[in-house]
Amino acid sequence: MTHEALRVIREEHSTLAAMLQSLMQLVRRGPSPDGADDSARFFDVLRAMLFYIDEFPEKHHHPKESDLLFPRVARVAPHAMATIDQLERDHMQGEGRVRELMHLLMAWELLGDGRKTAFIDEVTRYVDFYLEHMRLEETAILPEAERLLTEADWHALNAAFATNQNPLSGRIPRDPAFDRLFTHIVMKAPAPVGLGS
Repeated sequence: MTHEALRVIREEHSTLAAMLQSLMQLVRRGPSPDGADDSARFFDVLRAMLFYIDEFPEKHHHPKESDLLFPRVARVAPHAMATIDQLERDHMQGEGRVRELMHLLMAWELLGDGRKTAFIDEVTRYVDFYLEHMRLEETAILPEAERLLTEADWHALNAAFATNQNPLSGRIPRDPAFDRLFTHIVMKAPAPVGLGS
């Protein structure tokens, strides 16, 4: 039996992974492909992507995992505590790391290419960190939850996660504010990341 909470978590991980991979693809492409300077749009799209990562996962996805899912799994699977502790540390670091990326991006944009390497190095570490974080949740925590949680646990989790309005999901009507953000990213990001020229 597939529980709604697990479906939502996996769907949100999938859309976040796509955003992270698009972010890296755009970073690798750079602001001046083929010698054409597209800096203004490049930095604008990267800022919008980082804003999404800060706004949705950090404020909506992680708190429900930390407050609702992890305590239930810890109760029934004490052997998973070390992993849960690691995931909680990741959650606590996440917002600060995104803010640092925003700062490093602005430094590159406003102070020039002397700051480029610092941003690229940190965004690469961050994307690797985040993809590993989601992999660990999906391979170590979600299977334990599926195996050991009670129907009462699933009822509470399903109700809580069903209210998540992932702006990149077509599952439920999108929040108009996030819809504007998503449209902004898609319309301005160059192909193959988005529809921009």
